Amino acid sequence: MEQLRAAWTAGDAQPRIDYPPYRSSVLRHPIKALHPADPEAAELVAPVFGHSDVAPLEADLTIQDRGEPIGERILVTGRVLDGEGRPVRHQLVEIWQANAAGRYVHQRDQHQAPLDPHFTGTGRCLTDADGVYRFVTIKPGPYPWRNHHNAWRPAHIHFSLFGTDFTQRLITQMYFPGDPLFGLDPIYQSITDPAARERLLAHYDHDLSKHEWQLGYRWDIVLTGSHSTPMERPEEHGA
Repeated sequence: MEQLRAAWTAGDAQPRIDYPPYRSSVLRHPIKALHPADPEAAELVAPVFGHSDVAPLEADLTIQDRGEPIGERILVTGRVLDGEGRPVRHQLVEIWQANAAGRYVHQRDQHQAPLDPHFTGTGRCLTDADGVYRFVTIKPGPYPWRNHHNAWRPAHIHFSLFGTDFTQRLITQMYFPGDPLFGLDPIYQSITDPAARERLLAHYDHDLSKHEWQLGYRWDIVLTGSHSTPMERPEEHGA
């Protein structure tokens, strides 16, 4: 069975876990050796999922309530591939994001942007036989955060990918092209290899757009190899 694996290459192609401009990384990055865990024991208490647990409608974030959400409707699709370009089939992909005003449905997000009663900002799907995922959603807005004075995050969507077991999980972020906040965002800049940063950018695809309905973006996720998508390192999750 195929499993999700990440190649944490040396150098700047992956996010630095101790990057002074990103204040939380300095305060929270691990400084001691990690404690090994028994993956089989973890599976005894971890959540489980299967094909019957993921409904197709969960991939459309614009129809999850009684009304339509406010904002720019978009389609985001792409393939999940291994380092050899082979599709990673039937794997769980989850996303979460801010709404069009730049606010999450979360109690810790209390800045002055409005909540959208018709948008939860969460969705999930399974990759198909060709490794393709597909989400219909609303383009998220930028939002302020307290890393430094007048700090704003570029618009982005969080992606979580699972392998054959719950302990096989990778997390990354997808950004939109041409965002003026890239040069000011220390999370994006913590990947100091420009080519690797480019791999986090979706590309506008006019063939995916629908007349008077939605714009289309394509973003492939490569799990291993020299062209792998930058991911959060496993040691960051316990920080």
